[in-house]
Amino acid sequence: MMFLQFFVWGAWYVTVGNYMTSLGMSDITHWAYTVSPIAGIIAPFFLGMVADRYFAAQKVLGVLHLGSGITLIAAPFFADNPTSFLVILFIHMLCYMPTLGLSNSVAFQNIQNQEKQFPVIRVFGTIGWIVAGIFVSAVLHADQTPIPLYTGGAAAILLGLYSFTLPNTPPRPQTEKATVAQILGFGALSKLKGKPFWIFIISSFLISIPLAAYYNFAPLFVNQSGMSDPAFRMSFGQMSEAIFLFAMPLFFSRLGVKKMLLAGMAAWVLRYALFSFGAPIGVLSTGAEAMIIVGILLHGICYDFFFVTGQIYVDRKASAEIRSQAQGFLVFATYGVGMLIGAQISGWLYNHYLAGGTALSPEQWKSFWLVPAGFAFLIMVFFALQFKDRDVEPKTAI
Repeated sequence: MMFLQFFVWGAWYVTVGNYMTSLGMSDITHWAYTVSPIAGIIAPFFLGMVADRYFAAQKVLGVLHLGSGITLIAAPFFADNPTSFLVILFIHMLCYMPTLGLSNSVAFQNIQNQEKQFPVIRVFGTIGWIVAGIFVSAVLHADQTPIPLYTGGAAAILLGLYSFTLPNTPPRPQTEKATVAQILGFGALSKLKGKPFWIFIISSFLISIPLAAYYNFAPLFVNQSGMSDPAFRMSFGQMSEAIFLFAMPLFFSRLGVKKMLLAGMAAWVLRYALFSFGAPIGVLSTGAEAMIIVGILLHGICYDFFFVTGQIYVDRKASAEIRSQAQGFLVFATYGVGMLIGAQISGWLYNHYLAGGTALSPEQWKSFWLVPAGFAFLIMVFFALQFKDRDVEPKTAI
């Protein structure tokens, strides 16, 4: 289930920008990465008001994946009309985004030890994303074709059918009516008091804005730098993510929350700086390629040290009765609103340098990547100076 869950997403999400660029839609690729956070904001309402209350999770999972697969396969047939193409992608994400929470629900309710068993199950999602990137890029060399969309759609339909065979996961008993505040996690805010938590939330929201540039424009940058099979190269980031995920307990016990979060932020700054300095002048040199690859490999630190550590921090700060709401609010602030704003700002910045052309020059790429690097650096400094929460730091932290 987890393997196919993220295979679907990984098959097309990294390649769609290069595919759209090949069709003359280089100035609107950011909209393909805007529909995801919009759908992510809407998804909790569906989960909280419908799926969790009235239907077995595995059946809803099956229906949604069938819908997401059909729309993903249909998307290339509308590629001659950019608006229709993006609307179809939006419908796909409306079907797909709720499945992220539902697949977790199916897993959690059918295992005995969540802390030990779930990480092992979840890592197969990362493996699925990696395999998808290798398959559509290194094997099929299809980064600029509709094949990744067809591949992801076929995998979604397969997962939809498979979902009906998963263990029965009935809706949980509800004692009260769901509210918008509860679903988005606002209900937890009144109980999560204190300056450190708010500094963390503000920093998490702000850092998500420059982060959005990576998902949209790094594949375009890799492709335009002259490196073959960009989606395959981008999968190195997920390989790094899997490695650092297993190593996190060791780092966490030594560094603690603040240093882990700062390391994640610093890795984003370094990544964008490497992209800027690695933008090739003329023929791609070995040194420039190495800087770009290292920037991609930093994804393990960028993602695990920041996002996973952030989830752990919220879990420690929240009491049992508001833990789910608090985590929901973190997702809303980062993957939802932060990424939504970030996708639009990075799209505006890219089009500013594009200025009616079809691709950025190496000099323009250098300038482009310096902007999110600088923004991330300022947020990192703000967090370093303002965040102080000794209650969650290990006594042995170095």
